[in-house]
Amino acid sequence: MRETSEDLKELQALLDASLSRSTSHLRSIINAERTLTAEQLTQVLTGMCTLALSTVTAKGEPRISGADGHFLHGKWHFGTARGAAKARHLAARPAVSVAHMRGEDLGVFTHGKVEILNPQDGAPAADWPDLLEYFKDFYGDDAFDWDNDVVYYRLHPHWMTVYRTVGQCSGVHAGGEGPRGSVC
Repeated sequence: MRETSEDLKELQALLDASLSRSTSHLRSIINAERTLTAEQLTQVLTGMCTLALSTVTAKGEPRISGADGHFLHGKWHFGTARGAAKARHLAARPAVSVAHMRGEDLGVFTHGKVEILNPQDGAPAADWPDLLEYFKDFYGDDAFDWDNDVVYYRLHPHWMTVYRTVGQCSGVHAGGEGPRGSVC
């Protein structure tokens, strides 16, 4: 877990506020029994999590694609090739939605705007060196030309909610930690 106590506090506030301003229909599906706390969520979302990433074309048409998501400091981080269509979409229109689902057991749904962490023609984010070290450790130091081939983003969420199946606890719960991927 890479989250500080402040990261967890901000994430919990976001989760609570997002659910409270959701529709009654969504709140009938996701309630206190069918969600996770910020701390539980950070224990479940470790390593690489496949994201369904939704962007919008210049004509306003939705596009969805997959991305390797990493949940670090209470926010999604993901990358793509600098020449990818989604990179063009995100450069022009940074609003994005992502979903991470594990069968019927877990769904994490997020809306927000992205920040480019390593722009090709600008200064990188202040924490880019630490993030780059994490990504190189995960993918391998020589997996890419890290300066020219890939662009990384941080999703600053304005809405996030978590659904989990009741009765599917297999390790992560208040007061306990379980293996990667366990949901309660």
